[in-house]
Amino acid sequence: MSLSKNRLNFSLWLTSVTLAAALVGCSSNPSSDSYGNQGSVSTASTTQSGGNSTPSSAEPASYEPVLERINEPVPLAAGHPNEYVVKVGDTLWDIAGTFLRDPWFWPEIWYVNPDIENPHLIYPGDVLGLVYIDGQTRITNVRASTYRMSPQARVTPLSEAVTSIPFGDIAAFLSSGVVLEKSQADALPYLLRTRGDHLIASAGNEVYVRGIDNAAESDRFNVVHVGDPMYDPDDNRLIGYHGILIGEASLRRTGDPATIALTSSTQEAVMGDRLIPASVDVPLNFFPRSPSTNIDGRIISVVGGVTQIGQYQVVVMNRGSSNGLSVGDVLSVYQTGEVVEDRFRGGTVKVPDEKAGTIMIFKTYDRISYGLVMEATDAIHVHDTIRNPI
Repeated sequence: MSLSKNRLNFSLWLTSVTLAAALVGCSSNPSSDSYGNQGSVSTASTTQSGGNSTPSSAEPASYEPVLERINEPVPLAAGHPNEYVVKVGDTLWDIAGTFLRDPWFWPEIWYVNPDIENPHLIYPGDVLGLVYIDGQTRITNVRASTYRMSPQARVTPLSEAVTSIPFGDIAAFLSSGVVLEKSQADALPYLLRTRGDHLIASAGNEVYVRGIDNAAESDRFNVVHVGDPMYDPDDNRLIGYHGILIGEASLRRTGDPATIALTSSTQEAVMGDRLIPASVDVPLNFFPRSPSTNIDGRIISVVGGVTQIGQYQVVVMNRGSSNGLSVGDVLSVYQTGEVVEDRFRGGTVKVPDEKAGTIMIFKTYDRISYGLVMEATDAIHVHDTIRNPI
């Protein structure tokens, strides 16, 4: 293929990606076309071998990456391999860090292999390799694993695909509430009255509830007490409340009011306490990337109430979708510099903020977001600063 034709194909590809992003936005079910690439491919050290698989069931929730091609090559990690065999327990973040110095550049260089079913999903046993497309380095799936192939039918469900972040590290958090954004708290179902002559309720009691929609009998909920208000440290506006998990409940009767049965409790439930679904939908298949807008905020809470925050802990930040954050965005954390006394010239001076780690966003609301600490190079604290990675 001639150089001019390659450039034309690459221009057409860029145009199609731009149009798809404009029309689709943050689709929850990206198709392989959204990741399609054109151009000639040569492997860095191996011969590409494609694989075909049988049709699969519906894909798990995922987010379509914002593909903004950068002008300069993406820096590769020191000592990077030319090929990597995906292992059970790997995350996309781990794999991206194996090849790239900065894992959030993954969408910039990921190349879809058109010979593989669900090419944007990665499975244990897949072989990923560095390739050259129109003279630029890309990463692609050069050989699909047996997880994708079978003589008769797929033998491993889509849920076995590699997730972007470790699910086990956020599973306990997902339904605990932790911080309730104000608009979220106002919209949640609430306890109206205990059945019988009880002012408070505990395990074994039934309670009437208002606000439950689109639920079925036996659906499970967590009961959360709305605790102290939480104010934005930057502008002192109320952004939410501390949520205190006090028990679990099962829906016994639908309607308005509905009836729930408290199945367990750590303390008494009182009227006005809120219900949160026992399972919270959090997409785990998305691409890490740098935010599309400038972010400058702070950590306002940490799950578990610890004072120093380390790797794989969940934190809450005072920036959300209204600030341009979305699932998959990566932020750098900076220890907020102290204001110290200058004993030589007099007065005070603020020492510089120092980078302390990296956070990936996995759930957003209007004014707050939840993120997982992916790297912690130094101690991280509540009220430390979050900014775009550099």
